[in-house]
Amino acid sequence: MTDTNVNKRPLPIGNSFFDQVIEDGAYYVDKTLLIRDILDRKAKVTLCTRPRRFGKTLNQTMLKCFFEDTAPFGGKDTRALFRGLKIDEAGERYMEHQGRHPVVFLSFKEAKFDSFDMAYDILKDCIAKEFERHAYVAEKILSDYGRDLFKKLSNRAGTVGDYSQALIFLSECLENYHGKKAIILIDEYDVPLENSWSRVPRFYDKMIDFIRPLLSSAFKDNPHLQMGVITGCLRVSKESIFTGLNNLDTASVLDNKYSAYFGFTQGEVDAMLNYYGFDAKTQIVRDWYNGYLFGNTEVYNPWSCLKAVDSWITDINERPKAYWVNTSSNDIIHNMIDNMDSEAKAGLEALIAGCAVSSVVDEYVTYGDLFESTDNLWNFLLFTGYLKKAGDGRMIGVKTIMDLSIPNKELLYIYETKIQEWLKSQIAKKNLDSLHSAVLNGDAETFQNELSAILSESVSYMDNAESLYHGLMIGALTRINGYSLKSNRESGDGRSDLVLYSSSDMGGKAVIFEFKVAKEFDKLPLACENALKQIEDKNYAAAWDKEGYKNIVKYGIGFYKKRCAVRKG
Repeated sequence: MTDTNVNKRPLPIGNSFFDQVIEDGAYYVDKTLLIRDILDRKAKVTLCTRPRRFGKTLNQTMLKCFFEDTAPFGGKDTRALFRGLKIDEAGERYMEHQGRHPVVFLSFKEAKFDSFDMAYDILKDCIAKEFERHAYVAEKILSDYGRDLFKKLSNRAGTVGDYSQALIFLSECLENYHGKKAIILIDEYDVPLENSWSRVPRFYDKMIDFIRPLLSSAFKDNPHLQMGVITGCLRVSKESIFTGLNNLDTASVLDNKYSAYFGFTQGEVDAMLNYYGFDAKTQIVRDWYNGYLFGNTEVYNPWSCLKAVDSWITDINERPKAYWVNTSSNDIIHNMIDNMDSEAKAGLEALIAGCAVSSVVDEYVTYGDLFESTDNLWNFLLFTGYLKKAGDGRMIGVKTIMDLSIPNKELLYIYETKIQEWLKSQIAKKNLDSLHSAVLNGDAETFQNELSAILSESVSYMDNAESLYHGLMIGALTRINGYSLKSNRESGDGRSDLVLYSSSDMGGKAVIFEFKVAKEFDKLPLACENALKQIEDKNYAAAWDKEGYKNIVKYGIGFYKKRCAVRKG
């Protein structure tokens, strides 16, 4: 840890519980005015859709800590958690709601399993724990049936039908005890749906049949409900989930409502960097983790910002990384690439090249509709955080058309990595004996012809995508018997792009490859010559000669869209 940060507040890495963050004295980006805005709007049920790791759980636990009457739990003074925060300064007309309501809080984020039965068990356990937490209300349940049902639900002994109606029953019990209607908070409501859709075999319809009555009974015409707040990634079609729920106030990434409360704003990032003494990192953070547009508010990925600052506290020279890639369900990208048609493939590669794609935007896209059209794919990627809107959009008839683009370098890394994996998998299916033989025998003409055939099938027209060509070459050269492949592309100056070398004979052959991307087709020969010149000028062969590899072959390869040229040095 750097000396300047020894006495700074700890960062709340991996902690999404508001009370713990505040009590631990951790650094907190104050989002408490979300409470004010929810109270001012007076919506019966609010649905906030945002990408994973954008602060939904932290905000939901904040709402729980603010509204919940803690008297039955020992009377913890939760008002103290909000002292000095923005909601405390907003006025007593908001603070008078603090600690005054019974609250039901559920998170579905752990319902990720291979079968419906396993995922349902997690959901059942989640509901049962909330019944156990509110066991005190049982004393005011008058009927034998009600007491028996409460006990069954607490003991995980209820039927699927019992649990699908559990929330309206629990809110009724809470109102009977407290004399006040309940607030119901559900975090990551769509995780079970995404999970059930992505599994093989899928059990999406079965999960829909459970989630629909659970949520509809809780939020539609529930006389025991004060208000509800639901968070998730997608606004799954209200015909399939929120059937007939006409009091739903939705705030998606397209809306200005609550736009600054999920993710970090520029001012919040600047304040955090200044607090930890990393003002010099401002542009790096902006390039890598900014670029999301929620409504008209530009925001940063909060998880990645926290992780980056945490890494710099340990090592100020740590390079930025794609932290979000390991926290979100990147099966989305994998499934998309596996199933995309030529139109989607061309669009994806245009995105990676820095261009935008135009799409009809529909907030009601469902998992089941994902591959019915290319527009559905772009919608899905927009609402799950893999794309951002670029501009305000335009109307064509009754449809909204928006330009969409990749938000930042972190997301670009995710796309390029997944595309490279896909290219490798496609190449692995081909017979590459002729290409391998040509590479080892110094036959540049055959090498060029075989590589051109791979390019024609694998890479659409695009510019400046050297990383994709690099990944393609790795995939093409990894299956040569008796040879190993060394990639030094990310290792800095002084090392070639790829080296193929005999792994069984230290005195055998080493093949050095250097790649260049040409900006015009007729510049391909020059790109090859520049690549070969770099091999010579930087003496890439020296290290291999020192290892005893006397038979060293050198190739300069130029790429232009779906074309290539190969020259042997």
